Amino acid sequence: MFKRTFQLLLVACVATVSLGAATDSFVGDWKLIPSKSKFMDVMKVTSLGGNKYEFDFGGGSERIVADGADHPEVYGTMLSATVETPNTWKVVRKKDGRTLLTGTWNLSEDGTTLTDHYTEFDPKGSPSTVIYLYQRAGAGPGFAGTWESTMPVNQAYVLQIRPYDDNGLSFSRASEKDIRIVRFDGKDYPIPGRNATQGSTSSARRLDERTLEITDKINGKISRTERTELSPDLKTLMRTIHLAGQRGPNVFVFERQ
Repeated sequence: MFKRTFQLLLVACVATVSLGAATDSFVGDWKLIPSKSKFMDVMKVTSLGGNKYEFDFGGGSERIVADGADHPEVYGTMLSATVETPNTWKVVRKKDGRTLLTGTWNLSEDGTTLTDHYTEFDPKGSPSTVIYLYQRAGAGPGFAGTWESTMPVNQAYVLQIRPYDDNGLSFSRASEKDIRIVRFDGKDYPIPGRNATQGSTSSARRLDERTLEITDKINGKISRTERTELSPDLKTLMRTIHLAGQRGPNVFVFERQ
């Protein structure tokens, strides 16, 4: 849901580790294999009483009044939630006066499924709409609860892994400028960048020659863990990502270029 845009506002779903040496087996260009990858989108809505709610779309919690008005939220955005009917909400996120996305949520009569008519707008204002179906994974009532949707990955990209200093690696998408570094010493370091969540840190360690583990935290609480593994022939890389509160992992499989 809104996590998809947060991933653009954040670091486009790439992780980094450190280990260090130009000859490291992780170094290279890796192309995503969509048919072998899957992504689970999770949304949490918590009722705070009356028309007040806490939303978590994967970029940190936000408190909102469902009164149709714009309210300042994370990353300099404005968020509004409008209750159109008991079973229909409209949520809009803006930044600098421009609409980034809209979501029209329809709740089934039995309260077990949520359909999101999700629309993103590019910098020129051109819309792109997708319909997502979510299943309830946590208690209600109404829109309140945990909602999960497992979706196929339909867009391939190239992940570039490069040496960094004497003891590090950088990971970035070939088509984007964002690069993130995590020192490979097991210590927590602040995650840099203007779009990083306040209080977010990351640490990394090597489990063996072909396996890396990364742990992200927000204010000291684990928010995300990732295991990055190389196949025995060093031609395939798999990232398995577990988000806090999410039952199943996100899995991304890459092949060496």
